[in-house]
Amino acid sequence: MTVKIITDSSASIPPAVVEELGITIIPSLIRFGEEVYRDGVDLTTEQFYERLTTDKTHPTTSVPTPQSFVDAYEKLAEEADEVAVITISHKLSAVGEVARQAIGLAKKKPRVEIIDSSWALMSEGLIVITAAREAKAGASLDEVLEVARRNIPRADLRMAFDTLKYLERGGRIGKAQALLGSMLKINPILGLKDGEIYPVGREHSRSKAIENLCNFVNSFSRIEELAIGDGTTPDEADALVERLNAKFPAERIFRFKVTPAVGAHVGPHVLAVAILGDR
Repeated sequence: MTVKIITDSSASIPPAVVEELGITIIPSLIRFGEEVYRDGVDLTTEQFYERLTTDKTHPTTSVPTPQSFVDAYEKLAEEADEVAVITISHKLSAVGEVARQAIGLAKKKPRVEIIDSSWALMSEGLIVITAAREAKAGASLDEVLEVARRNIPRADLRMAFDTLKYLERGGRIGKAQALLGSMLKINPILGLKDGEIYPVGREHSRSKAIENLCNFVNSFSRIEELAIGDGTTPDEADALVERLNAKFPAERIFRFKVTPAVGAHVGPHVLAVAILGDR
């Protein structure tokens, strides 16, 4: 039986990997005032960050339409018997609920099972990638779901950036609210815990923030997968890849762009590290 994988654009999986593993990406929606764009479809990452830094209108994000999932289910029904939908944490977005509603709206569909990854960005993406590899290798849906569930507690994420204003504007600041009010220029370090954003620390320079990310990676005794992403600072991300080469082979590190669905909340200077491994 053929199994296919669906995820949302927040996972930020590199396009080449999406194509190689046959993953279906459902785009979240990005709004600049009255203009609505599908993440990564109508608006590229580069175009988005250009507007984010120059447009006076702050973008907002919203969940994909139920119809986008209906279309995906009906299309995949022609080529797959079973589908696993792996979504962003429900505490950050209602994507999973939309995916669930769409099952009842589809006229034809394979068996569909939905998993809340509890993550976002490539910590979600790495869970999706490992599940998609299993599916491509011929695993059953139950086997794919078991791999995904087993990897959820093995994933982790750190993000460094230079301002909390985007998180505050977008209403996604969560427990990082505690970092607001500082009169100092800080570089916040945030993570996810139990599906929610939480503050890990703050550094007083970009170099120290990057050092913090390195220490995070080095805290793992075994790394199965590693991904490094940026919004508008590819040179920093590439330098971080090389710096971590002694810990994990640079040629195996996924490089990704932080998707607009997340970039709207963290800003252009985000630097993110996602890991699948064991401490």
